[in-house]
Amino acid sequence: MRYKMTLSYDGAPFFGWQRQSDAPSVQQCLEEALSTLLRERVDVTGAGRTDTGVNASAYTAHFDASNPLDTIQICYKLNAILPPAVKVHSIERTADDFHARFDATEREYTYFLHRVKDPFIAGRSYLCGYPVLDFEAMNCAAHALLGTHDFACFAKTGSDVKTTVCTLREACWYPYEPDHVRLGGYPAGMDGAGQEGYYYFRIRGDRFLRNMVRAIVGTLIEVGRGKRSAGSMAALLESGDRCSAGESVPGHALFLTGIKY
Repeated sequence: MRYKMTLSYDGAPFFGWQRQSDAPSVQQCLEEALSTLLRERVDVTGAGRTDTGVNASAYTAHFDASNPLDTIQICYKLNAILPPAVKVHSIERTADDFHARFDATEREYTYFLHRVKDPFIAGRSYLCGYPVLDFEAMNCAAHALLGTHDFACFAKTGSDVKTTVCTLREACWYPYEPDHVRLGGYPAGMDGAGQEGYYYFRIRGDRFLRNMVRAIVGTLIEVGRGKRSAGSMAALLESGDRCSAGESVPGHALFLTGIKY
């Protein structure tokens, strides 16, 4: 019997989603907890890998069980024994051929960036304090990524995948106001160019390569700094050369925020 599980996790204590031989992972954490509760070996299959430190606020996984489960009770008990960094939102019976990874039609990631020092979001957002960051140019460059392209230039070198072709449906920077600022008592702050101090980058597509989102964000930041032109994306994609793209930004500010089936 197959069960679909939705969950969230803080990536900081883990070396990514996938089980490691010598380091803690989210997958291992869930498998051990479920195996303890169900008193049988349970293998958990996730919607995809997330790298070390990367977070997920809307993740999907599936597992099989030999006997029917009281999903409400199992969800309650599972959260009681899981560490604080992992929260299971729901468990539900699903079709026996449902696959959390292969049935997904779209994934969404969000990367958070702040321009002003802020101790309240330091662990969940990337402090990018360069004097000038042109978000209009960054969005112009990001627009060129939409559609179906070979994204090899943004993939981690040596990635074991059959194809590096992906289709992106959204790639855009947006200003936002964190709750601790919106609710009052903390100055909003502006960057050196007089713009808002907080931004997020939302990217949606059918699939993503390992390290792809972080490499795209790092490259767009170079555009914003004036180190490369907004019109350079087409040639970069054509090159397929990871060394020609920008450096990857830190993983702590990246969240998997949506999966569609």
